[in-house]
Amino acid sequence: MSILKEFKEFAVKGNMVDMAVGIIIGGAFGTIVSSLVDDIFMPLIGLILGGVDFSNLFIVLSNPDGVAVPSLAVAQAAGVATLNIGLFINAIVKFTIVAFALFMLVKGINMLRREKEEAPAEPAAPPREEVLLAEIRDILKAKG
Repeated sequence: MSILKEFKEFAVKGNMVDMAVGIIIGGAFGTIVSSLVDDIFMPLIGLILGGVDFSNLFIVLSNPDGVAVPSLAVAQAAGVATLNIGLFINAIVKFTIVAFALFMLVKGINMLRREKEEAPAEPAAPPREEVLLAEIRDILKAKG
């Protein structure tokens, strides 16, 4: 068997395709969550907390050149060592949103599985002979 044929069989298996679609959708979902957190949630939380900009919340650890660091971008450009507390808080919020979304997805799937398992199966139809015998019995009773 040629390597190309083996690879083709591997690549077109249902699980591989499903996994690839899941990874692509997951990447897109991650981008949406990042935007949701960075552009909507954190500015609102910062506004509620008195105008705190979480993306610019940091502590200078080492500044040997004494460069003025009014923002995280300036500190990073100058090579100043910082402890990026705001970016860490953003990451925690993003993780929480993704984890909750996955929890809800798994919970929904499990609920659908349980419903499928709990649904009573239709009783099997009686054999044809039984149906015919019941019809004969009913006819005989009616003539009676």
